[in-house]
Amino acid sequence: MSALFNFSSLIQVILLLICSSTYIHSQWPSILDRYKDHEALGAFWKMARIGERASPYVSLACILVAFNQFQG
Repeated sequence: MSALFNFSSLIQVILLLICSSTYIHSQWPSILDRYKDHEALGAFWKMARIGERASPYVSLACILVAFNQFQG
């Protein structure tokens, strides 16, 4: 089943994108900053912002998804 039709998989994909974008932005900020105003690639910059500003909530969500994956 596709990750777009399964809610649990969709949440996992979104969390993976947020965490990956935040890591890339912390290591190489110029990569995402140059596409900040770009329509499609600006979404990665926005996900990095979410990961930086809401990091305790993102971390908690990653832990909850991990427990859900372990049980299911």
